[in-house]
Amino acid sequence: MLSNSAITIITTTMKNDGDEKTSIIDVHPDIIQTLILTKLDGPTLISASVSSSKLYNLCCDDHLWRKICNSYWPSTSDPLIENIISTFPSGHRSFFSDSFPSIIRKPLVGKHPRQHIPAPELTSAVDIHYDGNVLFSRALITEAKTGWFMSSPFRIELLGHEETFPTPEKFSDGGECRRNLMEKMKLSWILIDQTKNRAVNVSSMKAVSVKRHWLTGELKVKYSTVINSGAGAGAGELLQCGIVVTCEGKEGGDLHVREVSMQIEDMDGKVLCGKDSLVILRDVIEGGRKKRNENEIKENYENFLELKKKWKERKQIKEKRLDMACIASGITIFIAFWTLILVGSKSTGSYFG
Repeated sequence: MLSNSAITIITTTMKNDGDEKTSIIDVHPDIIQTLILTKLDGPTLISASVSSSKLYNLCCDDHLWRKICNSYWPSTSDPLIENIISTFPSGHRSFFSDSFPSIIRKPLVGKHPRQHIPAPELTSAVDIHYDGNVLFSRALITEAKTGWFMSSPFRIELLGHEETFPTPEKFSDGGECRRNLMEKMKLSWILIDQTKNRAVNVSSMKAVSVKRHWLTGELKVKYSTVINSGAGAGAGELLQCGIVVTCEGKEGGDLHVREVSMQIEDMDGKVLCGKDSLVILRDVIEGGRKKRNENEIKENYENFLELKKKWKERKQIKEKRLDMACIASGITIFIAFWTLILVGSKSTGSYFG
């Protein structure tokens, strides 16, 4: 597909054989739709749609947007996701507009108190690419209405028990394997709210870190989006929606993915419970969007880690001060207790004397 630079071909003019300029609106609609619009990517097609009413009508064709969505996210071709997207106001165009850009970190102020009961299920469309090729795609529904889910730490597992899939990468203890995973493995995790007909991509797309587990030797590829908590208790607190891809293998052998999971944690590193996580995710789904910037996403993650470190340091200082205050209070009480005993003993001795 053509990039945004191709928009000039559509929105300006074209030359014919006689060097006379012809407006795009003079070209037959079938030619525009089949030979031009089908060659454009999503952002370019959106830009083209605002250039004229004629192009707007042609660019709103759902077949175009279905093709684009299936190209970006193969999981959207699943009948389950197709059926959900068909209920969106503008079908695949609405879905793309929701899912392609990044979320805005600012929450919906004054809305959605935490006591609100979220939807009974959460739909995910997940795609993993490696070096531009599709590695794995899946549509997933997570039941979210049980008391156990609401009160337990929030966690969505993409793969089933003992399910794995291979990657083109060879496992290595050196840095090359980790660098390749950081640069080449991209992940998209789109959450869909069927009750609101909205969707959001909560993944950073590109990994923010790749670390080796000190005990198992597994490689942990992390994708992270920093968000604000919504209204209610703890409003404005930074949270991290983290997706971890766990890879395993033997030196020189094929590298396999054995686990893909998503969690939401606070500044203390505590994983939120299901109920709070669903409310936070609903705020994110209904919130604003902005142009995706990978550098900004990585910077937000690094800032989050720095703030998290400072938060822990301040917390430790407060805890130490509290401990010292408790010790001082204990010593004071101890001294006062024995002082009373000694004074009482002297008073008793004087009385009998």
